[in-house]
Amino acid sequence: MRILVIEDDRETADYVATGLAEEGHIVARSANGEEGLYTAAAENFDLLIIDRMLPGLDGLALVKTLRGAGNQTPVLFLTALGGIDDRVSGLNAGGDDYLVKPFAFSELAARVAALGRRPAASAAPTQLRVADLELDLLSRTVRRAGVAIELQPREFRLLEYLMRHEGQVVTRTMLLENVWDFHFDPRTNVVETHVSRLRGKIDKGFAPELIHTVRGAGYCLRVPF
Repeated sequence: MRILVIEDDRETADYVATGLAEEGHIVARSANGEEGLYTAAAENFDLLIIDRMLPGLDGLALVKTLRGAGNQTPVLFLTALGGIDDRVSGLNAGGDDYLVKPFAFSELAARVAALGRRPAASAAPTQLRVADLELDLLSRTVRRAGVAIELQPREFRLLEYLMRHEGQVVTRTMLLENVWDFHFDPRTNVVETHVSRLRGKIDKGFAPELIHTVRGAGYCLRVPF
């Protein structure tokens, strides 16, 4: 398996990487959270072994960012935090397994083997593109024709949903449920207002227009025929 070890303690990283290499695995290493995030996002790994306490970006935030971007690579947390709440928070963040330091390498190897036997999840893209419009889920940036576009968090989520449903008509109810997490009608024009603002940022000054109103149905992001 191709395994990325994200661990800032050199002694622990050497111990884990050497043992895994002797087991026949291909091992890459990162020494901090930010480097680990971009390495995990840029390359294909079969497993990520991540320390909870990392400089720059802690392990929980790292995994939440990867999961939010659609990266489903299995994650084994290594940590000195062994309380029940700590384990629960690690699993809720998107971890698949949790091993408390200090640990025996034989147990680590067994957990790695168990995770390796799980069916591989299909990798989801971390970038979305429609025509010259690009959305990066990791850096949370949007560009059109190479020009950076500043979006508010809700506008970003709205655009992401529209791009994931490119060419499909999405209704007001669908947007309320999936972008605002409303499961009732708030009886406001919040959807219409945000779509209008988003259209002004995404389409104004660019061609062709990508966000279209489908009268009586909803909205659709597509390249006109």
